[in-house]
Amino acid sequence: MKRLATVALTALAPISWGSTYAVASELLPPDRPLFTGVMRALPAGLLLTALARTLPKGEWWWKSAVLGTLNIGAFFPLLFLSAYRLPGGVAAVLGSAGPLFVVGLAALVLGERASLRTVLAAVVGAFGVSMVVLKAEAALDLVGVVAGVVSSASMAAGTVMTKRWGRPEGVGPLAMTGWQLTAGGLVIVPVAALVEGAPPALDGKALLGYGYMMLINTGIAYWLWFRGIGQLSATSVTLLGPLSPLTAAVIGWAALGQALTPVQLVGMVIAFGATVAGQLAAARTPQPFSSAEKNDRNISMDLTDGRVRR
Repeated sequence: MKRLATVALTALAPISWGSTYAVASELLPPDRPLFTGVMRALPAGLLLTALARTLPKGEWWWKSAVLGTLNIGAFFPLLFLSAYRLPGGVAAVLGSAGPLFVVGLAALVLGERASLRTVLAAVVGAFGVSMVVLKAEAALDLVGVVAGVVSSASMAAGTVMTKRWGRPEGVGPLAMTGWQLTAGGLVIVPVAALVEGAPPALDGKALLGYGYMMLINTGIAYWLWFRGIGQLSATSVTLLGPLSPLTAAVIGWAALGQALTPVQLVGMVIAFGATVAGQLAAARTPQPFSSAEKNDRNISMDLTDGRVRR
């Protein structure tokens, strides 16, 4: 039951990310994706760091910078570049291949054993997503394809290395999330200034949209995501990724009046089924403890076992 609750809470992160397109298209200034990336990451990172009241120490300054760059600073701009250059949902299909990167990297870096069921779940999930978002008129652009692949690889590497390095002793996921979002936001700031120039004027609608993106879509969502990485296998977490484009499709139908074809509905069932199957396969595969899990386990033993305290 505890694992099921952790999976359910972690799943709220990609579900939240599925609302990004609707919020951006309805509330935010057009053609300012990098500024949006900054507004999502940097204020949320500073807020979470202030709430955690903990700053990195020693090697965690550069580790936080690396993780923040992989998960946020490089991922956001590359994702936006891919989305702008690839019509018809191709960018979403490339993003849905992220679990396959994680499966490979987790085997090499973490020693997580990838079962055939897990690999099949990742492949079938990507196929289901393609049925939901890919359109017949979709065209390929080399720059967009490269950006989409590299963005997926960046997020996958960030997920695996977050699991690999764990957390410093006594530091919770709130502080870790704040450090990464702050570092990632600072990486995007000069890129946004160079490419997009001065920040746009913001009306009440835009402030509402950015407030949602900062607090819910990024701050809380990434906290749940990194918390899940600390308690589940990297493969199990990343197999929740297809929930994001599925949520986007549902919101587009329910809130934006976008039609869903029979093919899309079948694709949604396939992708969701693959997500559930992936979680069941991951639950059957024993995984080694990460450093964060070892810390949590030791703390738990210290609090519950009098012999340990003595």
